[in-house]
Amino acid sequence: MLRLLTLSTLFPDATRPNFGIFVERQTLGLAARPDVSLRVIAPRGLPPPPLDRLARYRPIAEAPRQQQWKGVDVHRPAFLNVPGIGGRLHGAMLARAAAPVIASLRRDFPFDLIAAEFFFPDGVAAIALGRRFGVPVSIKARGTDIAHWASNSAVAGQLNSAAQAADGLLAVSQALRRDMIALGMPGEKIEVSYTGVDLDRFIPGRRAAAKAELGVEGPLVVSLGSLTPVKRHDVVIDAMALLPNVSLWIVGEGPERTRLAARIAERGLGDRVRLAGPIPHTAIPNVLAAADAMALASASEGLANAWLEALASGTPIVIPDVGGAREVLDRKAAGAIVDRTPEAFAAALSERLAQPPEPHDVRAAAERFTWPANAAQLMDYYGRLVADHRRPGARSR
Repeated sequence: MLRLLTLSTLFPDATRPNFGIFVERQTLGLAARPDVSLRVIAPRGLPPPPLDRLARYRPIAEAPRQQQWKGVDVHRPAFLNVPGIGGRLHGAMLARAAAPVIASLRRDFPFDLIAAEFFFPDGVAAIALGRRFGVPVSIKARGTDIAHWASNSAVAGQLNSAAQAADGLLAVSQALRRDMIALGMPGEKIEVSYTGVDLDRFIPGRRAAAKAELGVEGPLVVSLGSLTPVKRHDVVIDAMALLPNVSLWIVGEGPERTRLAARIAERGLGDRVRLAGPIPHTAIPNVLAAADAMALASASEGLANAWLEALASGTPIVIPDVGGAREVLDRKAAGAIVDRTPEAFAAALSERLAQPPEPHDVRAAAERFTWPANAAQLMDYYGRLVADHRRPGARSR
């Protein structure tokens, strides 16, 4: 029996049900195994008073400190998130807040390993916690964490120090593994852990029915991702100006909403381009089933779950050459890798709308990526880390 402590600042709660949904799904897959006992530490970052009383922080502050979340024991300690210092204290503050909760938990749950599910601040905190409790540590990189924080001079050194100290590192794609090595992280420690997709929920062959349910007429393109600069939704919006009679739904929420709404208005696309908001993940299968194509112009990705969910739905994708794009698009039917320009996106989308690929041929590209396969690979990897840590003469931290 592996006793696993998952540490993740990305994890859903009642007010943010889509927040870190991919971490939740991986966690539930592991927890369902008979050879795993699992607990989750999902820290909440809050600014110091009086900023913590601002409306945007209230739901985070009011989240329960401990609860059963879909059958998993989740603890949510609050750590001090000091604004204006580039995140340099995030890891230390997270470790400081989580330590007493973990110490109490450890009395009844002598965990074997700490698995940090995001590189920063989770990974940096996990190293300090692993030393304190004498257990091995794994740190997972997902793409945006490396792209954003490794370029931040205030914390880049912390990332590399954590990578050197970790017992094992995970990357969600071969491309991200190469990026980590280029940053000076030890390649011999980095294994690729592909994400999964629920092939029973995301299914092809429902396009006409799904469009009718959603009230959609004509060709539909979906762009699925948070409204943040890195997702480059503006590129896909501009591509719609070159595709008359095609509708676009942008599914997600974030700080770019006002700017994107202004761009839609400026381009005169208000009748065809919709900011659909944060649609519950339970409704995403129907949206992707209705779409004729998905377009996501991200400047950075590891290996996007949205890509796999679209493919499993029989919906081809158009994406730039980022992260694991070439690892996913292994056949022509699945979609196209294009330059990050409106013209390139419009051309690729036009081709797929004019000659739609067979949905089951599209889905075939996603069938390698399953949650059971993800859990089995992680169990093997975690088991090796624990065994190596217990081996006589194993290095001390």
